[in-house]
Amino acid sequence: MKWLRRVAFVLVLLLALAAAAAWLYARQTLPQTDGSLRLAGPRAEIRIERDADGIPRIQAASLEDAVFGLGFVHAQDRLWQLETHRRIGAGRLAEAFGEAALDNDRFLRALGVQRAAAAQWAQASPQAKAVLTAYADGINAYLRDAMKARPPEFVLLGLTPEPWTPQDSMAWAIMMAWDLGGNWSTELLRMRLALKLPVARIDELIPPYPGEKPLVTADYAALFRELRVDGKLGQQALAFAPESGVEGIGSNNWVLAGSRTTTGKPLLANDPHLKLSAPALWYLARLEAPGVKVAGATMPGLPGVVLGQNEHVAWGFTNTGPDVQDLYLERIKPDDAAQYQTPDGWARFETFDEVIKVKGKPDVTLTARATRHGPVISDAGRVAEGLTGPAAKPAYVLAMRWTALDADSGVIDTSIRFGQARSVPDFIAASTGYTAPMQNMVVADREGHIGFVAAGRVPLRRPDNDLRGLVPAPGWEARYDWAGSVDAGQTPREVDPARGWIATANQRIHGTDYAHYIGNEWALPYRQQRIEQLLAATPRHSMASLATMHGDVVSLATRRLLPFLQKAQSTHVLAAAARKELADFDGTMSADRAAPLIFWAWTRHLAQGLFADEIGAPLFDRSGRSFRDAMEAVLERNDAWWCDDKTSAAVESCEQQIGAAFTRALDELNAAQGPDVAAWRWGRAHVARSEHRPFSRVKPLARWFELRTPVGGDTYTINVSRVGLRPDNTTGELYLDEHGPSLRALYDLGDLSQSRVMQSSGQSGIVFSPLYRSFVERWARVEYVPLWGGKADKTLVLLPGS
Repeated sequence: MKWLRRVAFVLVLLLALAAAAAWLYARQTLPQTDGSLRLAGPRAEIRIERDADGIPRIQAASLEDAVFGLGFVHAQDRLWQLETHRRIGAGRLAEAFGEAALDNDRFLRALGVQRAAAAQWAQASPQAKAVLTAYADGINAYLRDAMKARPPEFVLLGLTPEPWTPQDSMAWAIMMAWDLGGNWSTELLRMRLALKLPVARIDELIPPYPGEKPLVTADYAALFRELRVDGKLGQQALAFAPESGVEGIGSNNWVLAGSRTTTGKPLLANDPHLKLSAPALWYLARLEAPGVKVAGATMPGLPGVVLGQNEHVAWGFTNTGPDVQDLYLERIKPDDAAQYQTPDGWARFETFDEVIKVKGKPDVTLTARATRHGPVISDAGRVAEGLTGPAAKPAYVLAMRWTALDADSGVIDTSIRFGQARSVPDFIAASTGYTAPMQNMVVADREGHIGFVAAGRVPLRRPDNDLRGLVPAPGWEARYDWAGSVDAGQTPREVDPARGWIATANQRIHGTDYAHYIGNEWALPYRQQRIEQLLAATPRHSMASLATMHGDVVSLATRRLLPFLQKAQSTHVLAAAARKELADFDGTMSADRAAPLIFWAWTRHLAQGLFADEIGAPLFDRSGRSFRDAMEAVLERNDAWWCDDKTSAAVESCEQQIGAAFTRALDELNAAQGPDVAAWRWGRAHVARSEHRPFSRVKPLARWFELRTPVGGDTYTINVSRVGLRPDNTTGELYLDEHGPSLRALYDLGDLSQSRVMQSSGQSGIVFSPLYRSFVERWARVEYVPLWGGKADKTLVLLPGS
């Protein structure tokens, strides 16, 4: 028995030692937040005060040192996030995550993000280079002199962080523009639809903005038939490109003049809707240096405050959604695949040899190409499969022209000028140097002025361009080339309107008399309409009423379709109980009700019933679209052509489709939440999930690294929570919310101490830290923390010298 006791003692001792080692490792991954550190890099002392929420106030003797400090705290708190940002921009994910990430890397190498970043760095101003270099130096000083242990992601994946470069920041800025611009994928979708449907039907499936008529174009379906574009192998093409321009990504902002507020000074609200991630995309910070006092949302990888407030102005962005990406079919010379056709004859492709390292596999080589229009994205392998001809000998390649790849990007300089602006006119003047992604910027100053400018580079298309950027164009015809860009002073703008407020929510931002074409893929105007309703309902708004607006979950889009559901006929055993839940439903998408769940399940099945038979189930599933606007129009005009199921011998009516979708929805929800309809809950299915890269895809680790919380709202509410209509790739869940208010901010121009913010996770990206998830529940409850902060909880001083 003694030997058993000895074995047990040894086991207990080993477990205790392992636990102690794990505890010590976890402690070492956390940053030093008090005391002092001597580092090579800063010119003078940098003081970093953190409050109880981990939000730093960085005080420095120069702008460059303040940005050095920002890079340092980003590395302290978000090192793994910086690593993923760098690898995404460089197309180096497969090196860390294995073969599953190879398609993504292929696309990004073909797109040439790093090549574009290098060209932008070469043309950057001295000020931009100084700031980018200081930021990179701050990150690298932490790696070199202050990191005690790698965060767990590095350890589990066997990786070591590499030095950050200024080009890494520029590449990440390009990737943020990519996330917010998805016109290229809609062009590809239209091209695929043209192989199945006439243009008139495509205009019904992807209709124009409410109240507008479809753009007049050439018959591109006939054009693609004439060019013999091959779609046989193209069903999975869009599945292999990185996510961009996701339907439902957008933002809200509104600003009120003092005549419409209780304080007599402007108030400004902003909530950008982006991919929810763990940690959040945003990192809150306050920067102070001579001539600079700014606070707000920074983004790890970029040097400065992106959205926020200084002593004089506050600003907030929403995505404009312009058409700044055009695809071109470039015809390959039949007897020489190294050449493509131009208006002036044949020209040689520019080529770039790429080597992609793949974890656990041999290296993969790729020859990326570019034409006079831009990178050949079809060189990614499968992005345009089936559109450009047989894989062995394609007749065409697909090239992209995109403003964010232009070498003369002024994004960093503009960001610096925004942070130093002293008035609304100052801010709008600074915006002229901004290129991409195009944003609707609202701004207010302490003198009482409010303004709006849509800032970004907008291409000019020739009058004889009869495709209007809606579909890939023949690259050998000069009429489809861009003819310059709209003068930066002529983009839409407004200052001090008589109504006393300005608001944007990704809706069309100009009247029908505006001289230039910006785009035609605006978000449906339901959020904008609800914002306007609530602004009008209160003569003078306060910070409290703006916070109430941020939490509003009334869906005007639901109200439009709800009467069709309430009249739906079904013999399902649960139909009567479901109708009871819907009887008093007014479109308020509360998490604790059954009606929103019934409604969204019904619309999901109805869209499949109306459209999947015409365009094919694979293309329907991979389109990423809800087809909500098309569905509204079909039901309201009782469109028999779309309502008929072409796969059946019978002729179905719209009434039958509505009822059948109701029945299928009840079957689905009965299986998911049981037979008691009154116990169904929207929030049980509609969960805000902040994805962790890559451990959300590793089930044993997901519960520790991923962040989840039930939410109300939907894709069309002010408090946006985009409804996922396709089963999650990992869990199979439906109706998850993975895109929402990544940041909420309210700015008081009369009293800076009243300004407040909140992001969706917590300040730390280290899973062992209590600040990893400290904001999640407060964010879900639409609460805030002070923007400018209170008493310092901990203070770290960075001293110059190695």
